[in-house]
Amino acid sequence: MRFSARELAEALNAQSPARLIGPDFVVDGVSFDSRAVVPGQLFVPIVAERDGHDFVADAVARGAAAYLTSRGPIAGVEATCIEVADTAAALIDAARWARTRFPAGTMAVGITGSVGKTSTKDFVAASLAGERRVTASQKSFNNEQGLPVTILNAPIDTEVLVLEMGMRGFGQIDDLCRIGRPAIGVVTRVGEAHTSLVGGIEGVARAKGELVEALPSFGVAVLNADDHRVIAMRSRTSAGVLSYGENEAADVRISRLRLDDLGRPSFHIDTPNGGIELSLPVAGRHMASNAAAAIAVGVALGVSIESMAAGLATARIADHRMAEVTTPRGATILDDCYNANPTSMEAALQTLATMRASRKTAVVGLMAELDDPSRSHAAIAEVARSLGVRLVAVGTDLYGVEPITIDEACTFVAEMNADDAVLVKGSRVAGLERIVEAISPR
Repeated sequence: MRFSARELAEALNAQSPARLIGPDFVVDGVSFDSRAVVPGQLFVPIVAERDGHDFVADAVARGAAAYLTSRGPIAGVEATCIEVADTAAALIDAARWARTRFPAGTMAVGITGSVGKTSTKDFVAASLAGERRVTASQKSFNNEQGLPVTILNAPIDTEVLVLEMGMRGFGQIDDLCRIGRPAIGVVTRVGEAHTSLVGGIEGVARAKGELVEALPSFGVAVLNADDHRVIAMRSRTSAGVLSYGENEAADVRISRLRLDDLGRPSFHIDTPNGGIELSLPVAGRHMASNAAAAIAVGVALGVSIESMAAGLATARIADHRMAEVTTPRGATILDDCYNANPTSMEAALQTLATMRASRKTAVVGLMAELDDPSRSHAAIAEVARSLGVRLVAVGTDLYGVEPITIDEACTFVAEMNADDAVLVKGSRVAGLERIVEAISPR
């Protein structure tokens, strides 16, 4: 989105004191990462574990046209700035203002859930792209910094904003809805993710349901009919409801689901507008559910089922999410190491178990922020045993097996061959992407 620094300063000043210092410039979008600045953008230094003000000079050197600051003009930096009290709060205020600048018909789709948010977001974008101008969150930009950046970087002629919404406590999704103003809300699953922050799985359901509560009466809640906690959210919204899943009562229903030798799903899907056969280019039985959610969004927006099927057939999802990599020695790596909780870990293990390989191994790391980590890790170890999957734990003994180090895991996986299929998965704190990066062919 293009806007002048003066326009933004005036909009911010209406919420909290802000002033433009230097000549006016037209900026095109924003970034809070100096390494990712595109020439012409506004740089927003966030004060967190590291103070983003320390990187203003680097951002300007990379082409930032202007920057926000709560320190005043940065010494030695020749660029226009907007002085504010709090740069993070100003970023949110800027996004709220930018959201009002889109044409009245611009729709926002909010997506949340314990698992599948990012893949569903990518599927929604792919399924709508044939008939709508779509802007979707990059990567997993789903918090109070990432979501505003998505809005501020969207072209003004965007017809559908697809906004991923994460949760690390009560009230956070409600806050994100106040910024993005979604009319369509998707809830994928309620599982054991961040349970330590909200008092267990029922707290997760309560927090995730903030999305459907925020929808306007003319909106649509897209709910997973296969998850009883999700479908129960229909009572928490004044919006219409479209359900999806394998449940026979689902409005968008999956049937005849099968997996190929690499775990990629094909299935039939019925909608209120007709049915069609689909094949997805990514592994995981659960990916069929994420694709069905995307189709339900398209149904709500009046997109043809043929156009959605064509988009999903070639959809690309974000890195480290059920990505298949072949090592130099021929082993198949199922790279799902972006994050993990018991729900997503079990789904990934089920996919691994279906793959064509003589030996199946799960290289797993810590699942973080659980209210009962011992029980949850032990349960996953039992799932692996029941599926005949060898479990190798990295950096934690919670799975009940002797752990190895990251370096040892890299060596272990590198020695595997064409008889092996290997799942690599853990929470972000485990850093298991280092294993994939170490053994992937350059």
